[in-house]
Amino acid sequence: MPGPTLIDWLRAQDDHTLAALLAARPDLATPPPPDSAVLAARAATRASVTRAAEGLDTFTLAVLDALVVADADKAPVPEARVLEIVGPAVAPERVRESLDTLVRLALAWGTDELSVTPAAREASGLFPAGLGRPSSTLDGADIAGLLADLPEAERRLLTTLAHGSPLGRTKDAGADVPLTEATTPVQRLLAMGLLLRRDAETVELPRQVALVIRGDSPLGTVKLDEPAVETKQLKVSTVDATAAGEALEFLRRAETLVRLWSAEPAAVLKSGGLGVRDLRKLARELDTDERGASLIVEVLFAAGMIGDSAAATTPEWLPTTAVDPWLASTPANQWATVAAAWLDMPRLPGLAGMRDAKDKVLAPLSDDLRRPPAPAERRRILSALAELRAGTGVPSPDDLAAVLAWRAPRRGGRLRDEIVRWTLAEATSLGVVALGALTSAGRALIGSDADGPAAAAKRMADSLPEPLDHVLVQADLTVVAPGPLEPALAVDIGQVADVESAGSATVYRVTESSVRRALDVGRTAEELHDLFRTRSRTPVPQSLTYLIDDVARRHGRLRGGAATSFLRCDDPVLLAEVAAHPAAARLELRKIAPTVLVSPVALADVLEELRGAGFAPAAEDAYGQVLDLRPSGLRLPAPARSRRVGTPAPASPERLAAMVEQLRAGDTAAGTKRGRTVSLTAGTGAADTAATLALLREAIEQNSQVWIGFVDSRGVASQRVVDPFRVGGGVLEGRDVSHGAVRQYPLHRITSASLVES
Repeated sequence: MPGPTLIDWLRAQDDHTLAALLAARPDLATPPPPDSAVLAARAATRASVTRAAEGLDTFTLAVLDALVVADADKAPVPEARVLEIVGPAVAPERVRESLDTLVRLALAWGTDELSVTPAAREASGLFPAGLGRPSSTLDGADIAGLLADLPEAERRLLTTLAHGSPLGRTKDAGADVPLTEATTPVQRLLAMGLLLRRDAETVELPRQVALVIRGDSPLGTVKLDEPAVETKQLKVSTVDATAAGEALEFLRRAETLVRLWSAEPAAVLKSGGLGVRDLRKLARELDTDERGASLIVEVLFAAGMIGDSAAATTPEWLPTTAVDPWLASTPANQWATVAAAWLDMPRLPGLAGMRDAKDKVLAPLSDDLRRPPAPAERRRILSALAELRAGTGVPSPDDLAAVLAWRAPRRGGRLRDEIVRWTLAEATSLGVVALGALTSAGRALIGSDADGPAAAAKRMADSLPEPLDHVLVQADLTVVAPGPLEPALAVDIGQVADVESAGSATVYRVTESSVRRALDVGRTAEELHDLFRTRSRTPVPQSLTYLIDDVARRHGRLRGGAATSFLRCDDPVLLAEVAAHPAAARLELRKIAPTVLVSPVALADVLEELRGAGFAPAAEDAYGQVLDLRPSGLRLPAPARSRRVGTPAPASPERLAAMVEQLRAGDTAAGTKRGRTVSLTAGTGAADTAATLALLREAIEQNSQVWIGFVDSRGVASQRVVDPFRVGGGVLEGRDVSHGAVRQYPLHRITSASLVES
């Protein structure tokens, strides 16, 4: 007797079970299904089943394979049969737990007898549990007896296929050979029916033979539990302090990159991304390797602090306006910004430098590195570390990769284990992970609260060393900062000295050019003397005092200024007349020679103003040739490229409840018998509207129910069965039969209506 269909099973579930299903498999809820039939159809598609199976652990997948091997997609299978296929070595409670997981995800349904969709067989691959196709010629045969009589070489060949892939490559499968003429093990096994020919060079082990060889383990070697992980216990303070050092180093390199590209931007490749030459140059400047430089540019790009200028001729990678407030922030807030951007960026920096299928090198900042599932994978990896006690580290990334591979063997593709290694390396560089353990700031960062970055910034601030208010000036004109400096002091020292080496202690060097730079920004010699005298814990060497005084004595003797446009005239009288005109004040004209006036105003505006005052000036280029300055027309700025950051938020409990309510209403509507129907389609006129109103009024007068097709404010179509009370004012008011609530339905959203026949 056939069991219930998936549609029947879904209709029999309570609201909580359906809401949990829609939350666990979000693809089923997009868009919201109008009834259980649509929900069942979506849940049975191959793409949806495959996506749901990606989240199953190794043992639960083995139980799903057992259902497929038992042909549960053709007829319901008793739980006892599943236990038999899984093997006696596994406790029934463990199998029941996995079956409950499959039922909760609607990958299987039923209680005592279970069924799966045909898509489950497709999702299990060609050979579920490594078993080949059954052979009809072996039905009823004494396979154990046949195997017992085989020579050792032939039995060993079958055993190898039974515990590995059921397919084998051979040169002896070309033609049928009678058993009496067979000369090789493959030919004899083919003649006996213990092997099947797939083609001239491929043979397949029948399922019946593999099951006999496997004995009490029909599914082969099933990994019941996830691998053990070797861990080490560290002090939380040690982990956080180590991470703080890494975080400061990352921020220093990020600030250096911003400074470098502010002065000399890197070119954008024609195909997009950052070129190999620019990447190597950047790695040298940042004192890191190419992988580290790729991570920094990718994180700043994800944070919106660098971007493609999109220039028509020579596009360049430039800092954006988001950099300036970031540079002015505290180190803890700077770290929280870049760490949150890294966590949610839909890109894999680890792919940079690899080659694609066409042997092309994948460049940083190119679209080739885009991987939308990346944020979810990072959170999954870091969440695995968060399961450990605070301060517990995993020395080997391979151990963590093995655990995650057991938890979701079908997730991540061919780069599954590499993504684990890349994520841990990147998290270590950013200070999210240190010594193999998740830091306190990292735990706050991946928290479910919306203020995760803010909480992480507070934790990082507690881990960072206190900023220093002093430096150590050496006799060789170097200035040593034993740790991070106060922001104001860091700015002052950065103006008068150049960074020579960075790390836990930063070494600056004072040179003639660095002193001149400080004077150029408006500092005086006395201010520089006072800076070193008050902020140095060591005596200020006389050589530094002499250097500052010598540079200050020569500084500013030659002066320069800025001018946007000029006016020249061979007649000093005419030029004096222009200078005396009221327009000269508005244009800020000033005389620098008897025949030359300069202005900070653009030349086109100067000429327009003077022409309005009655003069007749002309524009000229550097060679004295007359220029045409008429505008070439209005131009629109190129639209900013939008990037979706992070992962979509899951549906709220209220939204899930609304979808379940819609399912119930749709099921009720689908089960009603409809009579006379009026349909409204796009572009219909008053006649159809009048017919609908007449039908609804008729239902009210007869005290009968009405079936309506309805489109809500989100554009989602559904069906309702309503006890109508009133129609008027553009609204139908009535009680929804599925849950008894009184609702109002705008008439312009009703697409069709029918009288319900009893």
